[in-house]
Amino acid sequence: MNGRLLAPVIVAGMALAPALAQAQSNTPGFYVGIEGGPNWLDLPRIGSEKLGFALGGVVGYDFVGPRVELEGVWRNNKARGVKLDQIGGFVNGIYDFTFGDFPLSPHIGIGAGANWVESRGTKFAMQGIAGVSYKVGGGVFISADYKFVDTFVSGRDIYDHSAMLTVGYKFGQPTRAAATPPPAPPPTTRQSFIVFFEFDRADITQPAMSTIQQAVAVAKGGNRTSLSLTGHADRSGSDAYNMALSMRRANAVKDVLVRQGIPAASIQVVARGESEPLVPTADGVREPQNRRVEILIN
Repeated sequence: MNGRLLAPVIVAGMALAPALAQAQSNTPGFYVGIEGGPNWLDLPRIGSEKLGFALGGVVGYDFVGPRVELEGVWRNNKARGVKLDQIGGFVNGIYDFTFGDFPLSPHIGIGAGANWVESRGTKFAMQGIAGVSYKVGGGVFISADYKFVDTFVSGRDIYDHSAMLTVGYKFGQPTRAAATPPPAPPPTTRQSFIVFFEFDRADITQPAMSTIQQAVAVAKGGNRTSLSLTGHADRSGSDAYNMALSMRRANAVKDVLVRQGIPAASIQVVARGESEPLVPTADGVREPQNRRVEILIN
């Protein structure tokens, strides 16, 4: 590409950059870097004999997205068997396209400055920049760039094609805090126990007593403030009879709780009869799982 066409192309690309960029996650700051890589010297109508090299450094400020930097670079090549040195200084404007926390970000840029060319003196020069940066972490970054430099020499421009690798450091970047686990959910404040009964009975059996004693231990040990007892019956018998039977069962459990030291005022008793079976059955079916009192401790 002819050097005089380079500037408007890159300027147009940078004008579109804010619309294409994603949300930034890093912070503004100054940065420095050293760069180096192969350089191909292109002298129109003369040509070059082989690859040379380029070494330089940059110092700049990143506004998060756009950044501005000063660059100094020395290029060394041979032309017609004669060593040719160039020393350039550029002011570069660059735009980074970042994608949230993704560490890889492409960028484009344009630079203008002066380039001293051996045997030709100091000339005005421009460069186009395209590359990709990788954030290593802790402010350290690595950038790989292609740089096309057009040094304006009357009647015979000098073109340089450089593949540069930059290792740099950006100041003032926050360190990533170690991820903290989410807080543990609060302990469950309600516990329940189920006391089972024989058919058509409200007597407290030995297994039932064992369950009630477990409930008493929890109520006393956790400083619980209230207990609710809900009596149930299976579907054998009439609704009215089963309602009364479920109440007798609930009161039987309450009596044991009171004898075990639970204040009667903190116990609420409710009867549900056969309306809320633990195991759904047809009417008239004897189901042991439905003959129960549920103890809920708050």
